[in-house]
Amino acid sequence: MDKRNAKAWLYLLPAILFLGVFMIYPLVDVVVYSLEENFESVSQSYTGVGLFNFSHVLRDPYFLQALKNTFILVVITVPVSTGIALLISLGLNSIKPLRNLYQTVYFLPYVTNTLAVGLVFMLLFKQDDSSLGLVNLLIRALGGTPVDFINGPYWAKMLVTCLYTVWVVMPFKILILTGALASVPQTYYNAAKVDGTSKGRIFRRITLPMISPMIFYLVITGFIGAFKAYSDEVALFGVDLNQAGMNTIVGYVYDMLYSNGGSYPSYASAAALILFAIVLTITVINLMVSRRTVHY
Repeated sequence: MDKRNAKAWLYLLPAILFLGVFMIYPLVDVVVYSLEENFESVSQSYTGVGLFNFSHVLRDPYFLQALKNTFILVVITVPVSTGIALLISLGLNSIKPLRNLYQTVYFLPYVTNTLAVGLVFMLLFKQDDSSLGLVNLLIRALGGTPVDFINGPYWAKMLVTCLYTVWVVMPFKILILTGALASVPQTYYNAAKVDGTSKGRIFRRITLPMISPMIFYLVITGFIGAFKAYSDEVALFGVDLNQAGMNTIVGYVYDMLYSNGGSYPSYASAAALILFAIVLTITVINLMVSRRTVHY
């Protein structure tokens, strides 16, 4: 190894050590824990090595409920938030005066603490003895029947969760998409207008292909972020998400580690690896699809 390579590795050493300590070692530790059967946290002992923890987690009704909630959240919020953000970005891009001001206003929810936003949503939708909540007041004013969106039926709680998630993630997507739209060369649009191309065709043939890398980036990060959801549900329904029926996979992992006695790192590790496998699979599928739909 020559001096230049040695110096390069020396510069990289802090980053390698950081990644090794905070990423590689925890990942290896999670794999080891997930394979240790009947692990006892107090004595740090186990009875064998195998896949029992995975089979236990996959049969646990709490995990299956969390898996269902997470998938519903992902399937609904990722396309809805991306589509709405694209529509708003197209509107902002067509507004010349005060465009920067509008972009700042739309971005404000993203820099606001998510727990604070969740508490506001809870107050808007919660129904109790002293108040119906603003949303239920509007429903009753329109002739409908008030619904307890926080402690009521499952569909109502899932609706609030999806609305809250879309509200929280949409500002970042608007910021990215407005920047992508502004980067499309105006000459393409001018040429299309000269040819008399309709606005719909311009959008399909010019705008979408040019911003497709950013849309793909938002879809990928949206899937990953939705699969990691947990704090949003805590803000809406409290810390006992299993009782509310609104737990997520990340919440299940946390419960196995800390809540109600916890101390089940093997089950938590198995659930974390299952989540990793799901996210990896979806990411690979998106990458395969992007080869045909994304234009770089």
